[in-house]
Amino acid sequence: MTRRERAVDILVVGAGPAGLAAAAGLAAAGPLHIEVLEREQTAGGIPRHCAHGGFGTRETGDLSGPAYALHCAAEARRAGATLRTGLTVTGWAGPRTLDATGPGGLERITARAVVLATGARERPRAARLVPGTRPAGVYTTGELQQAVHLHHQHIGTRAVVIGDEPVSDAAADTLRTAGVHLVARVTTHPPRPLAAVRRGGGAPLLTRTTVTALTGRPRLTGVRVRHEDGRTATLACDTVVFTADWIPDHELARRGGLPMDPGTRGPAHDPAYRTGQPGVFAVGSLLHGGEGAGTAAREGRAVTAPVLRHLATGAWPVSGPPLTVEEPLEWTAPNLAGPGGTRLLLRTARRLTAPLLVARQDGAVLHRHRVVRTVPPGSAFPLAADWLERADPRGGAVRLTIGG
Repeated sequence: MTRRERAVDILVVGAGPAGLAAAAGLAAAGPLHIEVLEREQTAGGIPRHCAHGGFGTRETGDLSGPAYALHCAAEARRAGATLRTGLTVTGWAGPRTLDATGPGGLERITARAVVLATGARERPRAARLVPGTRPAGVYTTGELQQAVHLHHQHIGTRAVVIGDEPVSDAAADTLRTAGVHLVARVTTHPPRPLAAVRRGGGAPLLTRTTVTALTGRPRLTGVRVRHEDGRTATLACDTVVFTADWIPDHELARRGGLPMDPGTRGPAHDPAYRTGQPGVFAVGSLLHGGEGAGTAAREGRAVTAPVLRHLATGAWPVSGPPLTVEEPLEWTAPNLAGPGGTRLLLRTARRLTAPLLVARQDGAVLHRHRVVRTVPPGSAFPLAADWLERADPRGGAVRLTIGG
């Protein structure tokens, strides 16, 4: 089959909030040929199947997920970007040359700059190594929302939600919308504040509890759990939803040989969203799975200036030392020091009350900051990044710790 070869100024891979915001900002900056490639048939990313509100901007006001997805796509088109859906990027043919396939056949597209915005996904049951039978009725939050809101499928009658994070709340809401009784929510985390428990909709929240197996064939009949004290139980249900435990959709980045960060499991990047491959940027949940659409869109807008600067000068600064974390912190993004950027995002594995963050390099303290609030597990929190200018670009790793 003949492969059609073309050239563009900027190629954006992924039409979720991050990719669409990047395309809108870049297209508005001048007469550039900008294409956005999206494997789904409709642009908008995860918000397309999030029927609840809480999306939008100060200008738009509160929007449902589908309305927000439409707004983002319209904004990118209005600015002059070309959105192409139903097109899958299959690999790299060069540093900034990508192969794609779609209904029109094979394509090879070379760009002056590439912005990867491929998003993230929740780990399914198999990737979490949960043993037992393989029955019907097992979902992730994304699969559940698509089944209910996009395809209007019957879900079941009794469900268990695995997880205790904001996306778990969304899964519980979707189940209630579908008329499914929520039996319980299960998490390995310790108990959370009473106000947060009430947001769970009244279903029991089983904390410090592990899922040990699924039962039933051909349909799910139960979820076996083990409590911290060793007690075991089987929760009778015909539906289970595995939530959170995000992993970036990083397969394309890996195939391109981009260095990866072990904490985020996304591409290593500096404060200006530059990766280890000159001319290739990355934004959104690809860099830190599980953050909200607002965070993704903010990064899409923020990458505009670095991309335009690269197109104008061709410069690609050498990456600075890595940014690393100690437990209970799980990761920081960005995870390479360098010029540009205004803030870091960090995630913790356990609840922290007014934590003191300390940054050190080669034994010297670069920065201290007290976070005057409680930080829950599974949610990122920001830290101003202006102090990174004090890091020695030729020094050792910059290490972020709690206390001390």
